[in-house]
Amino acid sequence: MNYEALAQQFWRDGYLVLEDFFESELMDQYQELIVGHFGSSPAFLHTEEFLNKSATEVIPWFPQQEGQNAFDVAENDPRLTALTQAILGEGWYSLYCMTMFSRKGTKGQAWHQDCDPQESAARFNVNRLIYTDDISEEIGGQTLVVPGSHRRGTITVGDVNEEFADQIVLTPKKGTLVMLHGHTWHRVRPVVGGYRVSTNYRCCPQGTPENITDVCVYRNMRYQFETSSVVEDRLAGGDV
Repeated sequence: MNYEALAQQFWRDGYLVLEDFFESELMDQYQELIVGHFGSSPAFLHTEEFLNKSATEVIPWFPQQEGQNAFDVAENDPRLTALTQAILGEGWYSLYCMTMFSRKGTKGQAWHQDCDPQESAARFNVNRLIYTDDISEEIGGQTLVVPGSHRRGTITVGDVNEEFADQIVLTPKKGTLVMLHGHTWHRVRPVVGGYRVSTNYRCCPQGTPENITDVCVYRNMRYQFETSSVVEDRLAGGDV
């Protein structure tokens, strides 16, 4: 694996897709744990305001915080460590492992950036997403990204689910690893069948504050998770 070339591709595009990165047996183990935790129709944890304004219906779980040490295996994979270091350099650190569940009939996620480039272009998170089951046309939930958008600054104001001419559709299969820059514009299409699951091992470069993802930027708002509040209505052009 040419880590330097992969890092260059990541910095060019703002994302990276590596198929068949993780073994099927490990993905099956994780999928069983995830489905066992969520069941088929879990309740949402966010406020109604967030669900309505963000067009986002994703339920998080932090398995390592509940003693699920099985999730350490993927995080400690030496190839993942080497790739992360090639991208972020010395001193990078892990934030947390977050599994995201979307049930049938939910909206997915609207266009957003996981952290605010207005604060600093040099401070950001990286999503290291693994897929424990196939994303398919029948299920929906494909990930859309705009290549190179991590260099464009704050995402534009507009329709939260607009189709961009330069967007790319990702349909990861079981075992795929997706590396995604926190400033890259991305969204998830609605889940039309079954359910959708992904697991995110978030990390940051050295010098980035641990609360870097506390404020998320959507096309219609800035939202702060710590206070569960809209801190800026971007459509209105001002603070709330």
